[in-house]
Amino acid sequence: MREFVLPAMRAVPGSLAARLGSCRVTLLPTFDDPARTSEWTCTGSRLVIRVASLGEGHDVALEALTCLGQALWERLSGAEESTYWRLLDAEILAQVSGEIDEQALDAKRLLLSDRRHAGDPQCLAQYGLASFAATAAEYVHCFWHDVTIRTGEEYLPARQLRRRLELLAQWFPPDPGYTLFPAPSGSRYGAGAAASCAIGHRIRR
Repeated sequence: MREFVLPAMRAVPGSLAARLGSCRVTLLPTFDDPARTSEWTCTGSRLVIRVASLGEGHDVALEALTCLGQALWERLSGAEESTYWRLLDAEILAQVSGEIDEQALDAKRLLLSDRRHAGDPQCLAQYGLASFAATAAEYVHCFWHDVTIRTGEEYLPARQLRRRLELLAQWFPPDPGYTLFPAPSGSRYGAGAAASCAIGHRIRR
């Protein structure tokens, strides 16, 4: 909790935290269902997140951030949700096959597997939720520590990932002292910061 979960939660921008309200995170050894890794509920005005603590601490923290993203999806305005759906539509039309995490990738593959699934509102809703939750988790991840982009057909290309992160930054701006992308070469942060990764670098001033 001290080494991974709390630092990850403290990286959540204040504007995003304000949209979610009060949040409590509890770590459990396991769930009764061994396949379950996390769950969240809203109790009154409080968001309650429970995460299985077995496994790597970094993965546990990302699971908690993904729960935040799932809860945030339900708090988007109609205009915000429509904008995100248009972004996903553009990615699909551009034949982008990858996604940010495995859950979103599985939902996308199911949606695009055949005409029946492509026309199923439930499959579409599941993909939208999984995609946005992973995007929101990655957005906060960028402020938590330096992030390296993975490449390949299973992963979202850097250009599309950047567009998603820029959209989240418009809605939920970074806190003072944080920046989403590397400083340009020649800035006072130097070329080393920009070279460490193509996107999602955190600099704390």
